[in-house]
Amino acid sequence: MVDRELLLQTAAALRHARRILIITGAGLSADSGLPTYRGVGGLYNAKTADGLPIEMALSGPMLRRDPALCWKYIAELGRACLGAQPNAAHYAIAQLQRLKPECWVLTQNVDGYHRAAGSPPERLIEIHGQLAPLFCQSCGAVDPELSEHLQRPLPPLCKHCHGVLRPPVVLFEEMLPERALETLYEEMAKGFDAVLSIGTTASFPYIHEPVLRTRVSGGFTAEINPTPTDHSAGMDVFLGCRALEVMEELVSHI
Repeated sequence: MVDRELLLQTAAALRHARRILIITGAGLSADSGLPTYRGVGGLYNAKTADGLPIEMALSGPMLRRDPALCWKYIAELGRACLGAQPNAAHYAIAQLQRLKPECWVLTQNVDGYHRAAGSPPERLIEIHGQLAPLFCQSCGAVDPELSEHLQRPLPPLCKHCHGVLRPPVVLFEEMLPERALETLYEEMAKGFDAVLSIGTTASFPYIHEPVLRTRVSGGFTAEINPTPTDHSAGMDVFLGCRALEVMEELVSHI
């Protein structure tokens, strides 16, 4: 049962805020049917079918050493993402961005659902990249046919030079996209009046730092998650539920 007093408190804070940051993780897209990496319904709660930790199988070094094995797990993610679509919470976030021209989204998700739901790309920071379009590691040619390649033998190869294709996603042991990081820190330097964290444990420093900075500067912080995380107790508001249950109503009060 959602605590309505806390929901209305969050709505009021967002209504009065000018600069807002929405942080989203796998829990947001779980309501679209996508599995999270870990926890309930986790895609990789233990070792993979190949007996490897997912951090090794789905890594940059593995893509170079054994492209077919790495692509086996990239393809799992790809099929899951292509087999689902944005949910009402994604659309509510996009609506909030329309209402608040200085509302940004920082997402760990690579499914592209924020874009599909209408979030403006210029205020969307996809810190872990996205699954499409593919590009060739050898010649750099772009290939938009992710879904077609998932029906063919893996790894997918470039039409021009037969090099191995890959998605512009951050695999384990790879660096974050430089431009996305620059944008995040540029916006953090300007400060946020409110930060709303949705469906993430915020375990990475670059995800939790905006929350800490906003809290220190006197801004409002809130979290939406079915179960508390390590950071829940420090938030101004914790809503113990799924985003799908509250986001539409939350935005309706703004």
